[in-house]
Amino acid sequence: MTAEAEPVPTGPSVTDLVTLARNGEQEAWDALVERYAPLVWSICRRYQLSPADADDAGQAVWLHLVDQLDKIRDPAALPGWLATTTGRECGRLLRAARKAQPVGPVLDATIHGGQTSTADDELLTAERHAVLREAFTHLPPRCQQLIALLIEDPPVPYAEISARLGIPVGSIGPCRGRCLDKLRRYPAVAALINIEDPDSDT
Repeated sequence: MTAEAEPVPTGPSVTDLVTLARNGEQEAWDALVERYAPLVWSICRRYQLSPADADDAGQAVWLHLVDQLDKIRDPAALPGWLATTTGRECGRLLRAARKAQPVGPVLDATIHGGQTSTADDELLTAERHAVLREAFTHLPPRCQQLIALLIEDPPVPYAEISARLGIPVGSIGPCRGRCLDKLRRYPAVAALINIEDPDSDT
């Protein structure tokens, strides 16, 4: 996940605040939370969590920071650490709330070359399905129609897709590619694809 831009500091540097918080200064900890809570919330909004789930994600992030505060090697990297950790927590909540819908697995197979998930990939796959279902609803109507036809079982012939949507048969492939690119660029999908280990920035 790409870290959000760090808010412009209006007081002590993040390094100073982390150092003071490590030493038990409650005011420094409160200042860290106040400064970076908007970052955490913005990522929760990107994942379109409900207010209750966003609260849960934020609480988990701050509790994790309490546990990891002494282990952060570079305090200046804290914004990136918070961004990746928040992404992990949002993904965890999406997995917990997932519901069985056919479009997720089929779109996932389409985007990732039809590879079958192994047992080790089960959790990541479930998370990806939930995010893909969300991203699908944000596609332009024409893309939704095209992908819905392409993933029907049994497959719909290209000639029928062309007639239904009023596009040339030769344009179906390129249109499909552009629609899938839009899916990949959807913030939650992009974050999931590029997400890093939350401890990598520590």
